[in-house]
Amino acid sequence: MLNIRNIAIIAHVDHGKTTLVDKMLLAGKLFKDYQQKEDLYMDNNDLERERGITILSKNVSVNWKGTKINIIDTPGHSDFGGEVERVLNMADGVLLLVDAFEGPMPQTRFVLQKALSIGLKPIVVINKVDKPNCRPEEVQEAVFDLMFNLQATEHQLDFVTVYGSARDNWMSSNWKEKTSDISMLMDTIIEHIPAPKINDGTPQMLITSLDYSSYLGRIAIGRIHRGSLKTGMEIALVSRHGNIYKTRIKELNVFDGLGRAKVDQVATGEICAIIGLDKFDIGDSICDPEKPEPLDPIAIDEPTMSMLFTINNSPFFGKEGKYVTSRHIKERLDKELEKNLALRVEETDSADSWNVYGRGVLHLSVLIETMRREGYELQVGQPRVIIKEILGEKHEPGEELAIDLPEGVSGKAIELVTQRKGELRSMERKGDRIHLEFIIPSRGIIGLRNSILTATAGEAVMAHRFIEFQPWRGDIPKRQNGSLISMEAGTAFAYAIDKLQDRGIFFINPQDEVYMGQVIGENNREGDLTINITKSKKLTNMRASGSDDKVRIAPPVIFSLEEALEYIQRDEYVEVTPKSIRLRKILLQEHERKRSSKQV
Repeated sequence: MLNIRNIAIIAHVDHGKTTLVDKMLLAGKLFKDYQQKEDLYMDNNDLERERGITILSKNVSVNWKGTKINIIDTPGHSDFGGEVERVLNMADGVLLLVDAFEGPMPQTRFVLQKALSIGLKPIVVINKVDKPNCRPEEVQEAVFDLMFNLQATEHQLDFVTVYGSARDNWMSSNWKEKTSDISMLMDTIIEHIPAPKINDGTPQMLITSLDYSSYLGRIAIGRIHRGSLKTGMEIALVSRHGNIYKTRIKELNVFDGLGRAKVDQVATGEICAIIGLDKFDIGDSICDPEKPEPLDPIAIDEPTMSMLFTINNSPFFGKEGKYVTSRHIKERLDKELEKNLALRVEETDSADSWNVYGRGVLHLSVLIETMRREGYELQVGQPRVIIKEILGEKHEPGEELAIDLPEGVSGKAIELVTQRKGELRSMERKGDRIHLEFIIPSRGIIGLRNSILTATAGEAVMAHRFIEFQPWRGDIPKRQNGSLISMEAGTAFAYAIDKLQDRGIFFINPQDEVYMGQVIGENNREGDLTINITKSKKLTNMRASGSDDKVRIAPPVIFSLEEALEYIQRDEYVEVTPKSIRLRKILLQEHERKRSSKQV
């Protein structure tokens, strides 16, 4: 029997997965007492730290009482479901983390369904019991009901529940009895999560993850299903399409703390990293060269949304970015495809643009944000949902939407969602808040978050997950207000903005550089309006030069990347550069826009 436990931590976004992993690392004495203990060791890239969400799954290991525990931290957003699906294949059990107040949320359901379907046994951890309005017993019941609804087996329903607060570093079997550390949880893992089964025979391993090192090249990560692997051993690499390629293992690593340790041999059940392979992808199998028996490749849910990626051809191109050509962008998308399973890229008629398919706006915006930080410049079109023909009828992706909000503003939220073809399925009270559940087309969610947050004064908490393709629900009302467009290139003056404030809301500050055709604000009325904001005040001997100080300008609306993507219309692009996010019309010349509108 191997002294190994492989566990994945799954939960809804922001329920405390990454914080719990950090505390498990501390419990496993991975850090010496004198080492600086910062928060969130696991969220190690800037984007994850800023947004407070996990995007990429990570592997670490701790030793507890002579047993090695391999821990896999997973993302909570269903947009990153591709990540969750592949890493669950490496685990023998899961820690299901649930917030003691919120209870099971849409993403909890999403990730739990994946785990139960492959037969993993959960340990339920009810976190944040230190909250003043928590309800641990009710939440525990809700988790049981959820598992029952997801058709869990009797063995899976016989789960252990642990209560505690990951932030305050304690876990207990009774939520009213506070302990001094999380050792109770660690003991529960060793007791209730099964050790990997030892399967004798020829080696078998499924590649479920990738790593990259500039010194070693691509590194294959996965869990050994059968047999054992040795350094220098000859193996067969079987692709998901059935092609067989023979090669040798140059080096084997196992996870040790936050890093990896070099070993000569790895046995069944262990998670390892193989160095020296090339031409492999996620979902390929490593087998015996004489008698190759590949494992089933990972099944990934298909994408639901697409965006047009194109090169930046605005008047400001190349001013801020390092990589601006179509070759650069194509290479970067190809590199992303290697490890991002839920992504698809298709060529278009133009050599400079590609259709990129993903799970949702967040999934694609994280890719755009990552590219932007790496120094890429690109333009992105309006997000579009994927339409399918099923039995001669038009179908579109449908999603389950959950909104938590104060009681007084629930009517407004219901009205906004039903306008977008959403159907209210359930409404229940949780303390002083209302929990609403809807079925809504994916099209209806694009741009909904902003409207809901405005209507509820920022109090609403939204979450959604893809369910299935449903019959087309008809047209959804779009943004009524037109855009304010810059007439010519130059510097925006406070004097001009002040005189035009009654026309609408602006997205730029005085002294910003603008170009012809750039979207600089939102019109108060329908239809686009072209305005000149580069006009300065002409000084004469009739006017005092200092009277310009009296200009009072409302602060501009500054969009985040997701907000910009959700805001734009069909004839607009978001221009993304390392330092700026601008909105622009696809056709910069006003006479061209008028001509094309007549042709439609």
